[in-house]
Amino acid sequence: MVATHEPGKQYKVIGTRPIRHDGYDKVTGRAQYGADIRLPGLLWGDVLRSPYAHARIKSIDTSAADAMPGVYATVTHADFPTVEDRTIDAGEGTVNFVRQSQNVIADKKVHYRGHVVAAIAATDKNTALEALGKIKVEYEQLPVITNVTDAIADDATIIIEDLVGSDLGNDVHNTNIANHFRHEFGDPEKGFADSTLVIEREFNMSMVHQGYIEPHNATAIWTNDGRVTIWSSTQGAFGVRSQTAGLLNLAESQIKVNPVEIGGGFGGKTVAYLPPIAALLAGKAGRPVKVQMDRKGVFEGTGPAPGGKMGIKIGVDSAGKIQAATADFKFEAGGFPGSAVGAAAICVMGSYKIANTRIDGYDIIVNKPKSAAYRAPGSPQAAYAFESVVNEICEQGGFDKLQFRLDNASHEGDRRADGPIFPLIGTEETVQAAMDSDHWNSPLDKNPGNGKVRGRGVASGFWMNGGGKSSAELSLDADGQVFMNEGSADIGGTRASIAMQAAEYLGIAAEDIHPSIPDTDSIGFTGVTGGSRTTYATGHAAYNAAVAMVEELKVRASMLWGIDASDVEFNDSSFSSKSDPELKLGWKELAARLDETGGPVQTAGSVNLSAAGNGTATHIVDLEIDPETGKTDVLRYTAVQDVGKAIHPAYAEGQIEGGAVQGIGWALNEEYFITDDGTMANSSFLDYRMPTSLDLPMIDTIMVEVPSPFGPYGVRGVGEVPLAPPLAACRDAIYDALGIHLYSTPMKPGRILEALEEKKKNS
Repeated sequence: MVATHEPGKQYKVIGTRPIRHDGYDKVTGRAQYGADIRLPGLLWGDVLRSPYAHARIKSIDTSAADAMPGVYATVTHADFPTVEDRTIDAGEGTVNFVRQSQNVIADKKVHYRGHVVAAIAATDKNTALEALGKIKVEYEQLPVITNVTDAIADDATIIIEDLVGSDLGNDVHNTNIANHFRHEFGDPEKGFADSTLVIEREFNMSMVHQGYIEPHNATAIWTNDGRVTIWSSTQGAFGVRSQTAGLLNLAESQIKVNPVEIGGGFGGKTVAYLPPIAALLAGKAGRPVKVQMDRKGVFEGTGPAPGGKMGIKIGVDSAGKIQAATADFKFEAGGFPGSAVGAAAICVMGSYKIANTRIDGYDIIVNKPKSAAYRAPGSPQAAYAFESVVNEICEQGGFDKLQFRLDNASHEGDRRADGPIFPLIGTEETVQAAMDSDHWNSPLDKNPGNGKVRGRGVASGFWMNGGGKSSAELSLDADGQVFMNEGSADIGGTRASIAMQAAEYLGIAAEDIHPSIPDTDSIGFTGVTGGSRTTYATGHAAYNAAVAMVEELKVRASMLWGIDASDVEFNDSSFSSKSDPELKLGWKELAARLDETGGPVQTAGSVNLSAAGNGTATHIVDLEIDPETGKTDVLRYTAVQDVGKAIHPAYAEGQIEGGAVQGIGWALNEEYFITDDGTMANSSFLDYRMPTSLDLPMIDTIMVEVPSPFGPYGVRGVGEVPLAPPLAACRDAIYDALGIHLYSTPMKPGRILEALEEKKKNS
């Protein structure tokens, strides 16, 4: 990887705000989403979900449904093949084919309420729903475990009987702990002994959902040559291909996944829930099948972010330097292994330089939906706990909260708490920008006279950002326009940010590049859109394709001029001879003469990036709270973030603002409210309390640009890290306003009132 960013350079395209290439189709309704797919002879598919959170399946009888007019196929887990016990990288987590097969459609047990047990394909939705009601399932109910404390108790019911857990590398049987790992450096106990102030706290967090508006969907058809074609709302078409192939025991080359637009994902659409079911139904029915979730199915049957327990201990000396820190994370994996606890361990101390550290992570099975990625998976939980203790350290030690973060900031060359050495990182710059901000330096009237009180909070956050594999292709037209194929699903503007990097190198306008996202047969492998990798990695692939195009065009120009290609130089979209200044061709002039030099010019670029520039952020929030009701209102919010280089500033700002809003919802309102029997009591947008525009002020964004040393133009991913700081920042503002510390999320009115009542009793 070669860093091409030149500090202070004025770019022609990068840093501008062109209209997004996908904008017209989306605002006019022409854009095609998964639910829009219509095929001749299309059948409607639907699924039957378990009413129990933990039960053994004694029998499933589909005969009455099969006999109904209009029913073309039913499937259960018995129709799925035995799959290889193999784990693959799914972009923001891993997928084990055995466990995913059991999660997509239950085998011998259901592990959570809403677990799919059967599926059906019929002529229309009403027929499918009626047929589902005729499927008879006999269950043997089992004890339900809804939290990590009960899951690891000595007498806990074992949810996955054949699970072999790992405890620091050692196999463990009869356990609900799928994995326990540890990162340790230095001597934490000595560090605590050398500290003048040590604070240890435990935090609890609820599962939360990504809240994308578009439900999961999939349409599948088997063609006459034995191949499967799929349309699905997904963050990664190649991920759908590999997961479906693995679950159906097909070669990946037998599956083609067509792109459709995606109505939100935030990590939750990296897992293929419906494509394997739709494909199996289509194969059995001999006709195309579409399956689409309702909102209740999305909440109950797809992957929320894990909740759990987090213990944090931090020790500092009298000067406010951190001497030691430990973290203990017990995350809810849900009904199958694979929470984001590993990423939490990477992120928890990423904003700080700490010599003595220990991090323990536990991946724990509970009777809830299998957790999945949610925007910086694991980092919001880690930041909530660690940053809250940092703020308590500052309160008790008398340290300025931002100066403390500045004094302990991670820098290039420091060791991250899980081992790697930091490259150039903008931690200090983001904290300094927060210190210099108008928000931090403006007064706050803490008692406005309306019976309410106000507080200001601050917190930082970290995300490592992703690299991985990406592909892009460029084709030059005779009129100078460039057509680009790239393999990344576009979640909110990546067509633009990728195309702009190619345009910058080619010296043409962003509007002169026309990006498309083809099917998996028509572009090289490209990883999932997630982990803040897409603008960086796929943008790098497009940049490589642009470099290759310029080199080929130098050859074409040399052919026209009868000189050696090494004598041709390229600058500002024109080609000229180094030795003869009279020889010069503009971009469009050369494009118009391609037929004279051999015909069309097409180039490709691909990358497999092992490293990426880390992301850091610091947020400030002002809350107004009604002590009588516990209601919180966000008055002002400022998000400061190192973006490396903002390719499309409006797109980067939107990512930062959106992440902050989701974090505010997670902090103050959102939760999976699970009853003792494992039922989610708030599985609709009426009851699952996400913030809307009416709940929020305009988010102020301050973008700091510390260029990443990797890849073109100093790009860093921006989408993940803004979700990390809001939780602890809101908690800090509540303390500043009311003098109470909350240790569970969401920090909703009821919890605020309970804490105020406890404070009153203690005083």
